[in-house]
Amino acid sequence: MQLHFDSSQQYQLDAIQAIVDLFEGQPLNKGDFEITFQDGSLKFDNHGVGNNLVLTEEQILKNLQIAQYNNKLPISEKLDGLNFTVEMETGTGKTYVYLRTIYELNKVYGFKKFVIVVPSIAIKEGVLKNLQITHDHLQNLYANPPVNYYLYDSKKLSSLKMFASTNAIQILVINIDSFAKDDNVINQTRESGVKPIEYIQSVQPIVIVDEPQNMETDIRNQAIANLKPLCTLRYSATHKNMYNPVYKLDPVQAYDLGLVKQIEVDSVVSEQNYNSAYIDFVELKRTKNNISAKLKIFVNDASGVKQKTLTVNVGDNLFDLSNGREMYQDGFTINELSIDRITFANGLVLNKGQSQGGLNDEIAKFQIERTIEHHLQKEKKYIKLGLKVLSLFFIDKVANYREYAANGVAENGKYAKWFEELYKEAIKKPEFKNLDALPVEQIHNGYFAQDNGKFKDSNGNTKADNDTYNLIMKDKERLLAINEPLKFIFSHSALREGWDNPNVFQICTLNETKSELKKRQEIGRGLRLPVDNSGNRVLDKNINTLTVIANESYADFSATLQKEIQEDCNVNFSGRVKDAQKKKQVRLNKDLSKCQEFLEIWELIKSRTTYQVDYQTDELIARVLQDMQDLNKIPKTIKPSISSETFKLDYSKYGVEGNLQTKKQHNTREIVYTIPDIFGYIQSKIDITRSAIFEILTKSNRLSELEVNPQMFLDNVIQIISKSLNDLLVDGIKYEKIADQAYTMQLFHAEEIETYLDRLFKVTNPDKTLYNYIQYDSEIENKFAQDCEADESVKFYFKLPKGFKIPTPVGSYIPDWAVIFENERRIYFVAETKSSLNSDLLRSIENLKIQCGVKHFAKFKDIAYRKVTSVSELYGM
Repeated sequence: MQLHFDSSQQYQLDAIQAIVDLFEGQPLNKGDFEITFQDGSLKFDNHGVGNNLVLTEEQILKNLQIAQYNNKLPISEKLDGLNFTVEMETGTGKTYVYLRTIYELNKVYGFKKFVIVVPSIAIKEGVLKNLQITHDHLQNLYANPPVNYYLYDSKKLSSLKMFASTNAIQILVINIDSFAKDDNVINQTRESGVKPIEYIQSVQPIVIVDEPQNMETDIRNQAIANLKPLCTLRYSATHKNMYNPVYKLDPVQAYDLGLVKQIEVDSVVSEQNYNSAYIDFVELKRTKNNISAKLKIFVNDASGVKQKTLTVNVGDNLFDLSNGREMYQDGFTINELSIDRITFANGLVLNKGQSQGGLNDEIAKFQIERTIEHHLQKEKKYIKLGLKVLSLFFIDKVANYREYAANGVAENGKYAKWFEELYKEAIKKPEFKNLDALPVEQIHNGYFAQDNGKFKDSNGNTKADNDTYNLIMKDKERLLAINEPLKFIFSHSALREGWDNPNVFQICTLNETKSELKKRQEIGRGLRLPVDNSGNRVLDKNINTLTVIANESYADFSATLQKEIQEDCNVNFSGRVKDAQKKKQVRLNKDLSKCQEFLEIWELIKSRTTYQVDYQTDELIARVLQDMQDLNKIPKTIKPSISSETFKLDYSKYGVEGNLQTKKQHNTREIVYTIPDIFGYIQSKIDITRSAIFEILTKSNRLSELEVNPQMFLDNVIQIISKSLNDLLVDGIKYEKIADQAYTMQLFHAEEIETYLDRLFKVTNPDKTLYNYIQYDSEIENKFAQDCEADESVKFYFKLPKGFKIPTPVGSYIPDWAVIFENERRIYFVAETKSSLNSDLLRSIENLKIQCGVKHFAKFKDIAYRKVTSVSELYGM
């Protein structure tokens, strides 16, 4: 297949022109004969033909500032060396841009010597492939200038002499590790008395650094400077340092312009699975005197079982840290912490990034199933458009895909077995009847480093990896062909950078340990726009969607992605970042002790109260048993399951947002769970007797559900007992005033704070209230304040301070407003503003607190307590 390139993409032309404009004033390319007799863009010495810069730094700074102004970038006051930064989102043609920039700089100024420095084998192979596939395109655009390109090879040093001496465009691609150390071959003096690197230094090459954030050490920076470059051009989507920025295309711009695929996340996570000793080894922290670890575990708290991240040290006991969860009772004391592993007293060992107790195999299998489903759905739609669909699985252990018997015979690992089993089931569905049912062994394959013909694990930077990258690049066009049966590709996570095939529509990471790769890099392998079987880019947004099948929630995935975009690109999302200049000081506008209206209503409501409650255990049991028969109140206990939710991600000025597209449930295998101490667990949450618990469980006719999912059943029982108990407590509550105890007026001084304008109502009639601004918590409160200010019948009003807390059995309650209403007579109100008066629509605890408020204020003479949605509702009360 011959890939076609669009030479008129404006954003790429802008990036190229930004670099060309840096050298405005440099002598133009007039031909080699004229240049040899005047100061110009080339120079000649005993090593060969080199670049020559005649501009001063002052001239280049002025050119830089013009380029920054044209591209809406901050203006640099001084040069940060001759290093210039181009930021382009992954998948938008960064490599094409800098290769074409080489041709353009030669055409305009006659520069001929260029070195492309890369941080890894994968990127080196990618650059070589791009040089090959863009060669004819760029030759046609620029009238066939003579060009030679080389991959640096320490065994072929003669190519460096040719690079220096040839009077034509010369492009050398070199890995940073090939010249960063003194003992590298390129830095060693040869028999001729010349170090090979001197050939490069002598010609002052323009150095292009691909992914410079991976080379930001002092040694590597010095190595690049040691090439004696005329200047350094830095290209990446995720720069660490922005030296002299000249062009920027960030993820939001790329997304809005349709230059990359849209993204959706199919989130595969376990649900209602709190029955095992779940541990996720998140991170290891080392200081001079201590090693600690961050673990995610399940923890008992007041509202049930929650997943929490805790910092732990040697000697810590997970049973204690989990507030007594029985699953951690047997030997989960930390015995040892080392650089990358944690060891428990019971012998369990976890490596960093590993987890246990979380249905890992079931989740991985369901991820494969979801990947196949997404693939076939897209293939069904796109096959008639001549569009090949590819799916990419990244794994961190080759043995999960391919195993070898003692005699060396290859066998499928568990992932390959699951894939073949699930694909055979999926392709039989009637909706896929028009797709070719090819032999399943032909449609998937692995790309891994090899040792004597056997796949092996690797780190991405070995000789064996180099061979694999060659294969990936060599197979790039073959994989795009419709008649090529291979569609599902398994590859090692360490080889991820090598994959940039534009027709990857699904990416599924099946790592047994948590990936430390950034989300932007993870999705970056599939962001490029696809090509059809004629080699043309497909620009239809309805087609261009990358599906990431992730073993984490959509919320976690998108939050991490959004955080990375903010950190990497400094893209601020309006509405998410507050404006520090838009703050105001809230101040009292009067002396409370001299304000007659305030003193009138304050005297009526300032007394503190206490309460007592009375209920019968028999009545509690009866209510709980009645509710347990209602499946709407306590649903039937279900087995732990794995759910899949597909969200389409949108980049916007408001951040990374998602819309739910599909949802699917997947049941797990049968598991026998350990039944915890039922009575102890329930009593740790609720003050209730063992006999009452026994009667509730034995009479509920639902005790068999305990075996299905112990944690879910117990949490549901606790929830229904708590609700019934709270209802009984509130029904039977009685308040009494406490003699000589009252709220103090000092509470109002504590409300004098500096805060943001977006939650402040500006007071225009200061005689009617206490402050210059009123801080509100909801739009209904904002509207209530506006109405109080405008309504002539409201003589005085104020928001009650946060310290005005009324005790209740379900937590402290703070009413909203105190209002003096005067028409034919003066009435004193305490008002609670809610968007709905329907008790069923209010949150249950909130509604119980309001009921307690009614009973509290019933003890106060001449004060009316009302729950309202507007000021006008006070009229009829």
